[in-house]
Amino acid sequence: MADYTKYTKQEMQAYAIAKNIKENQIVIVGTGLPLIGASLAKRVVCPSCHPIVESGLMDCSPVEVPRSVGDNRFMAHCAVQWPNIRFVGFEANEWLHDADRMIAFIGGAQIDPYGNVNSTCIFGKGDYVQPTTRFTGSGGANGIATFCNTIIMMQHQKRRFMEHVDYITSCGWMDGPGGRERAGLPGNRGPQMVVTDLGIMKFDEETKRMYLAYYYPFSSPEMVQENTGFEIDTTRAQLMEGPDPEIIRVIREEIDPGQAFIKVPKETK
Repeated sequence: MADYTKYTKQEMQAYAIAKNIKENQIVIVGTGLPLIGASLAKRVVCPSCHPIVESGLMDCSPVEVPRSVGDNRFMAHCAVQWPNIRFVGFEANEWLHDADRMIAFIGGAQIDPYGNVNSTCIFGKGDYVQPTTRFTGSGGANGIATFCNTIIMMQHQKRRFMEHVDYITSCGWMDGPGGRERAGLPGNRGPQMVVTDLGIMKFDEETKRMYLAYYYPFSSPEMVQENTGFEIDTTRAQLMEGPDPEIIRVIREEIDPGQAFIKVPKETK
C-alpha cells in the first residue's frame, strides 16, 4: 500500500501553486511544476480555473502531464486550439480591457527583491557579450511579465536570490514604487508572489519589496533568510499546512504517474 502521508519539497511547491490559483482564473502555464500545480488546481482545488499555454491551447485539462507546450496531451482536452499569435493578442487584450482574471507563471535563474527575473545570462567575471553562462532567454516570459500579473517559480538558493540581478529578462516592480511606469510598463500589472521550495514570498503594497508570507512545515523563517542573498522581512510569515494524502495521491497516480517532473524517493512511495 502506497504511503501518501509523506511528501517531497517539490510536491509541497506544486500544492502551494494550486492553492494560489483562484476560481475562474485564466492561468498561463508552461511545463514542469507550474503545470503540475495548475493541473492539481483544475482537478481538485478550483475546477473552474482555465489553464492556457503559449502555443495557443486554451482551457487545457490534460489526462497526464505533457512534456512541452506543444505536446499532444495538451490538445486532447482543451477548449480551443489557437495559433500562437492569438495567444499573444489575448494576453495583451486582457490588459487593454483592464481585466483582472489572468495570472501567469514564469521562472528564471536569478531574482531580486523587487521581482525582476534574469533568465538570459550570468555575468560571472564577464559581461553580457561574454558571460560565464548563457541561458535560453525570455521565450514568452517578457511579454507575459509586461501585460500579466505573475507568480514566479524559483528554487530557494542564495545565489539565485540576489540584491541585483545580472540582467533583467522579465520585469518585476523594477526599482520599487513607480518603477514600472518610469520604464514605460503597465503599473497595474506585476509580480504577485514567488513560490519556492522553502516558502511563499509576496510583495509589500507600498514598497514593492519582497517579504516572506508563508513557510512550510519543513522550513522556517530563519532557513529562508539563510538562503536569501538580501535582507528579507520575515516578521509577517505564517506557517502553511502541508497537503493531505489525497492531494499527494492525485499528483503521483493521476497527474504525473511517470514522474516526468516530480521524482518520488523510494522510501516515500
